This record gives sequence, structure tokens and C-alpha cells, in this order.
Amino acid sequence: MADVEFHHEVVEVPLEGEMEVPGVARTDDELSTLDEPVKDTILRDVKAVGNKFAHVLIPKKSKLLLKEWDLWGPLVLCTFMAIMLQGSTDELNMMGENDGGPQFAEVFVIYWLGAVVVTLNIKLLGGNISFFQSICVLGYCVCPLAIALIICRILLAVDTQSIALFAVRFVFVVLGFGWSTFASTAFLAESQPTGRKVLAMYPLCLFYFVISWLIISHTHS
Repeated sequence: MADVEFHHEVVEVPLEGEMEVPGVARTDDELSTLDEPVKDTILRDVKAVGNKFAHVLIPKKSKLLLKEWDLWGPLVLCTFMAIMLQGSTDELNMMGENDGGPQFAEVFVIYWLGAVVVTLNIKLLGGNISFFQSICVLGYCVCPLAIALIICRILLAVDTQSIALFAVRFVFVVLGFGWSTFASTAFLAESQPTGRKVLAMYPLCLFYFVISWLIISHTHS
């Protein structure tokens, strides 16, 4: 029998994608973190999260939150707000139930389920943004409301019965709501269809309004 030679063409299938970081050269040595100390990796990630918070507090024409999305910031904000809001109503204190379990779960559900609903609405309207990019932006833009919550808790420690202090808390929450809405629309507006931006932004405003209402209601004496 004649020898038959079989030639197999080798096709390389990429198993990893590229992660582009602005201002960093794209070489194999620099992109590899296998030999990097754990401390350097953590510090780099913390710096990246802090940089995203800075972009939310001072909105710029940047696509950082969309290009290099992550869920660390939203998770930290959600956990922080849930802890700050738990067990803050007088009804729980009078009943001797101050563990705040329902409040903690309530904040988590509203935070993540609300972000998912807003994202699905954006996608159904034809927005050119990925699911996790939208979740990242919506989560990070809660930062102004988290600052308003800190201020409210400080004012509550002074006096929980003062109408004047409640008015001050209300003003800070309204400012936080406006800042969160403005920051999120600044990042997400370009990804919305031209004729459907209002339909996409309405659920977004409602999402931050509900979180604002939680802050006011849970810090009200």
C-alpha cells in the first residue's frame, strides 16, 4: 500500500482577550501579572476604583467607566449603604429589633435589581452598551448619594427631632440625587438611540429617586 501523508492545518484559537490600559505599553511583560506582588496588584486595583469614583464626583468626557468596567465599586457602595441604613428607624428600636436584617436585604435588592432593570430597559431600547458596563456606571454613580447618607447620619447624631436639621438633610439628599443623575446621564447618554434618550433616562432617574427615598425614610426620626 502506498504511503498516504496527512497534512493537518493548525488553527490557533485565542483563549484570552486584550485589556488595554490608557498610558501603559501593551507588551507581554507589562500586561502579565503572574510575577507581580499581591500588594502591587491590590494597590493598582484600589487606585483604579478610586479613579472611577473621582470621575463620578467630577464628571468628565471620559469613557473610563465604560471601557474598564468593574463591579468592585458598586459592591462596596451597596454594602456600605446597607450597613449605614440598617436598624435606623424608631419602630425597630421600640420593638427591640435592631439587627436591621430586612433593611439590609431591602437595600441590596433595590440596588442591584434596580440597576438590572434600568440596564435591560437601555438594551431593549437599542442602547449600544454592554450589560456590565451599564451596571458599573449605575453602581458607581450612587457615590454622591452615599456621601449624602454620611452627612445625614452625622446630622442625626446631633438631633433627630429638629425640623431644621431634617430640612438640611433633605437638601443634601436632593443634591446627591441630582449629582448621581447628572453623572450617570453624562456617561450613558451617548450610548442611547437619538430618539429614545428620554425613555432610557426616565427609569434611571426613578432608580436614583428610590435610593434617595430610602435615605430620607430610614434617617427620618
